[in-house]
Amino acid sequence: MSSRRVVVIGGGLAGITAALDCAAAGARVSLVEVRRRLGGAAYSFQREGLEMDNGQHVFLRCCLAYRELLGRLASDGMVSVQPRLEIPVLKPGAPTVRLRRGRLPAPLHLAGSLMRYPYLSLAQRVGAARAALALMRLRPERERLDDQTFGEWLARHGQGPEAVGALWDLIALPTLNLPAAQASLELAAFVFRTGLLSGADAGDIGFHVGTLGQTIGEPALRALGEAGVDVRLGWRAERLQRTSAGFELQGRRGRGSSDDGGEPDREEPSAAGVADRPTDGLSAEAIIAAVPHTRAVTLLEPLLEGLSRVGALGSSPIVNLHVVYDRRVCEEPFAAGVDTPVQYVFDRTEAAGAPAGSQYLAVSLSGADRQMGMSVDALREVYLPALERLFPRARQANVECFVATREHAATFRAAPGVEALRPGAETAIPGLVLAGAWTGTGWPATLEGAVLSGHAAAQAALRSLDGGQPAGGGERTAAARSVLAAGGRP
Repeated sequence: MSSRRVVVIGGGLAGITAALDCAAAGARVSLVEVRRRLGGAAYSFQREGLEMDNGQHVFLRCCLAYRELLGRLASDGMVSVQPRLEIPVLKPGAPTVRLRRGRLPAPLHLAGSLMRYPYLSLAQRVGAARAALALMRLRPERERLDDQTFGEWLARHGQGPEAVGALWDLIALPTLNLPAAQASLELAAFVFRTGLLSGADAGDIGFHVGTLGQTIGEPALRALGEAGVDVRLGWRAERLQRTSAGFELQGRRGRGSSDDGGEPDREEPSAAGVADRPTDGLSAEAIIAAVPHTRAVTLLEPLLEGLSRVGALGSSPIVNLHVVYDRRVCEEPFAAGVDTPVQYVFDRTEAAGAPAGSQYLAVSLSGADRQMGMSVDALREVYLPALERLFPRARQANVECFVATREHAATFRAAPGVEALRPGAETAIPGLVLAGAWTGTGWPATLEGAVLSGHAAAQAALRSLDGGQPAGGGERTAAARSVLAAGGRP
């Protein structure tokens, strides 16, 4: 075991990835996490006897880094990827429409489905196809794409509000956590080109068959332990200072509140097998801060002058509604909504362990600034009738449970100008490294972006320990290395 010591602050996907990479390269690694679980923003909780996920996190076939992390966690059997992209689209009073890819190469693989899409006129379909081709021709290195919104660009290419709502926002909202009208053109172009237009199978959707706790949190705890990482849960990092040998991190054992200062995770017991021990400090030659950007500013600004500028990244909320019916009302495993307040709905009956005969539907609401201010009763009054309009059988069903979960700072705000604010992994202080989906991965705030940031952070930390030399590959896979070499883009 090497004498090189790395401390990772934060147990989300970025922190988990960075810790595994550093341990695989022979470093002595400690990971501290303020919550009493791993997984960061992707976690599960118990309510009404069910195991619920805080949000419905999906990924794409092209998300190689995230899929490979699941392989390292031995939980890749807890996810499934569509054999072929297919999005059921629901509209009140109308039959289900399916957006699916055909057998032609990209970008023609979506042409047939688009030309048959009934929620746009023929002229709008042709216009949408032309706009998609124009997206393919954009050159971020030559054009200032981050200075304008995706909505402005779509309008210049003949896409009116009806086309945006019925087509473009089906992808923009869940991936950018903002509607096209507010989102950065650069990030939107990356999403559409990477996920839908560059490769025929790139956009096939991946789902978590199990809960997020079963897929990420619990397997990560096992994998980190097997890798020799010292995991300390319920440990709040409070002060970081430089020393002659590197860094000293002061902290305390707490109740397990969230990194962003939110409410404690009252429903989560201590993780089995992890010793709860008071700790005053940890010393290390390298520190990886894998925490939300607001937390990073608070913790690191005394050392990193100017870090406060990342506070301008802002945040965008997500609200999830968890509805349990006493009978089956929906036959789709997931679906998107058009002309309805329901953006996306997922059948989580089996994963949550719902009683036989019942059905648990999770409604995911991205860019949910308005819904964040609504009471549970107000959400119920709006969304239960909306679900009934999409699923007529719900009108005769009894609602056994209605729960709202809110992530007020679910992602950074993917608005114009955001890319200039996202820092890289390395900082002005050797050995002090940043990680998280908010750093400059090129991706929006996604599972893939978080894992890529963890790889980049580990590489930077190990390089600093080796005196600036390129870090060893360790167990980082060839695909992950190739993505990093491409600047975070597959």
